[in-house]
Amino acid sequence: MGEGLTEAEIVTWHVAVGDVVAVNDVLVDIETAKSVVELPSPFAGTVTELLVEPGLTVPVGTPIVTIVDASVTDAPADAPAGDAAPEMLVGYGPKDETSGGRRRRRPVAAAAAPAGATAVLDEPAPALVPDRPRAAPPVRLLARRLGVDLARVPCDGVVTRRDLESFVRAHEAAPDPVAAAPAAGGRTVPHSAVRRVTAAAMVSSAFTAPHVTEWVEVDVSRTVELVDRLRSDRAWRDVPVSSLHLVLRSVCLALRRTPELHASWGDDALTIPEHVGLGVAAATDRGLVVPVVPQAETLDLRGLVEQVAELVAIARSGRLQPAQMAGGTFTVTNIGVFGIDAGTPILPPGQTGILAVGAITRKPWVDEHDQVVPRWVTTLALSFDHRAVDGEQGSRFLRDVADLLHDPALALTV
Repeated sequence: MGEGLTEAEIVTWHVAVGDVVAVNDVLVDIETAKSVVELPSPFAGTVTELLVEPGLTVPVGTPIVTIVDASVTDAPADAPAGDAAPEMLVGYGPKDETSGGRRRRRPVAAAAAPAGATAVLDEPAPALVPDRPRAAPPVRLLARRLGVDLARVPCDGVVTRRDLESFVRAHEAAPDPVAAAPAAGGRTVPHSAVRRVTAAAMVSSAFTAPHVTEWVEVDVSRTVELVDRLRSDRAWRDVPVSSLHLVLRSVCLALRRTPELHASWGDDALTIPEHVGLGVAAATDRGLVVPVVPQAETLDLRGLVEQVAELVAIARSGRLQPAQMAGGTFTVTNIGVFGIDAGTPILPPGQTGILAVGAITRKPWVDEHDQVVPRWVTTLALSFDHRAVDGEQGSRFLRDVADLLHDPALALTV
């Protein structure tokens, strides 16, 4: 379901025991890192067992459903048991040793399973568990940062992020014999998959990329006037244009002059992509997600508005696919929608720049004639990776965006 996926939550089953399914019929909704996705059936046959209840999170490689091929149920009574063995849906599952994959099979019991039975192929005998616990690299990294020995974490053969977090919470909750105090009440809210992934990504970014943040206050009265004119124009009445969309368009234009702001840092080189993958942070009931508009620089304003509206609607419905969040090269987050003037945004992992847009409010402003006049004003805050971008490049990019929003007509000269 996605590169690097280590676990997923079973959300809703769309089949029941006894149902007959065809290849690509939807079996279940699962929640991955930041989206709910439909899992199609790779097999045709009859559902004989649902192995995981909704609401449970299981690691990759866990059998979740048994599907028996029609030839099994129709087979003669004297058919060999080996020919009647059902196939299992196990996510990625253990790869064949001849496939060149890096995952290795675990020793399994030699006894043959009866027809219709399900076996966990990568569950080792207790005596064969190695001294070094099995865990995905991100889990090992988080354990090192938390100072936790993975060998102490209870698990079912593979330490998942949930195992690690449960272990940490249990130890944090243990009373200190010296400084213990009475509980103050309250409630415990388990971390959602979105919150866990967001937290890990922010920690990784904050302690990997040296962040620098710059601010600029901008008179955006002409941008506000342009949006008002577009909304009253018959050709734009069905297009939900806003000032944010002009910010997005300005970012794409500014990246032409300073493409380093959407590059990616590598140990040996800085990679500047051919196209802009424009991430637009969206607050949803499930948490923060960042859908990506691919090749955003090729879109005009109307195309940008339509793409963003569609992606945000999908995100808020909880149906955003992993592919729709991949490929981001620069991100814009609109904190102004919450009435906030400015902030210091943290870079999405692997990106060099992120722009926070503050609230557009009416403020007194000194104009070019030294007169104090009421104007529509906002604050732009740019965070960038100082390994890839110097202050001169970051400042130039931020100034370009600010100038385009101060006078949108400048876009005609870019």
